[in-house]
Amino acid sequence: MKKNAKVRSVRLFILFLIVAAITLLPLALLFVASLRPGSELMRNGLNFDIDWVHANFDEYKLLFSGKNAYFSWYKNSLMITIVQTALSLFLSAWVAYGFAMYEFKGKNLFFIFVLMVMMVPTEVILLPLYKLIIGMHLINSMWGIILPYVVVPMMVFFFRQYLSGLPKELIDAGRVDGCSEYGIFFKIILPLMKPSFAAMGIYEGMSSWNNFLWPMIVINKMDKITLPVGLQSLLSPYGNNYDILIAGSCFAIIPILILFVCFQKYFIAGMTAGSVKG
Repeated sequence: MKKNAKVRSVRLFILFLIVAAITLLPLALLFVASLRPGSELMRNGLNFDIDWVHANFDEYKLLFSGKNAYFSWYKNSLMITIVQTALSLFLSAWVAYGFAMYEFKGKNLFFIFVLMVMMVPTEVILLPLYKLIIGMHLINSMWGIILPYVVVPMMVFFFRQYLSGLPKELIDAGRVDGCSEYGIFFKIILPLMKPSFAAMGIYEGMSSWNNFLWPMIVINKMDKITLPVGLQSLLSPYGNNYDILIAGSCFAIIPILILFVCFQKYFIAGMTAGSVKG
């Protein structure tokens, strides 16, 4: 039996190794492509057949030289991602806390509305949302990008499922100890939500960092656009700067990697705990 278990472990390790290699292959191709001149890339496409004699880091040097707006775009995306992720985690958790721990009239109906909003594609509400942002004078503003995403229905649903698995006796115990309703949420509930925060923090951070369509609509000033929009602007009918585009794309992966490394120990626990009640 021990021998069979060891064979299964080896097979599982090999399977995960293959999956990891397939997953990392596009990233490896992207990095290799960033070392090649744009003309060679256009002729040969993405592959590992590279002339290492002519491979260089010139495009990375150009990124750090300050001769382009790349780091301005990078800073804008970083600021929006941090603020949007923090606000959406806190406000979505607060809404979910109300749904999970309190009883009030129309609770189930309101939660059905949350589920219905999850089913509506963002593209359907772009026009009314754009008119609303214009009316609020938030065009070319960071808040014009952030406000529509400060409460995310999917996160409300996830947090509600997670909180439904916590015993309500925690709230009663907090009240007996003289803790206020706000104190119960901040001192008792929030510390217990770390795994779910990690899972949704990675999800929302990636969504905000990679968001392209809405920032492109709201922002029309080059010094205020986000990184995905800025990288897309490098491709035009008058010339395609693939060199800087691919190097910039490689460097743009770093924040997401840091985010995952920081929260990976909570990620699996958060994803599994939110799916089970009781």
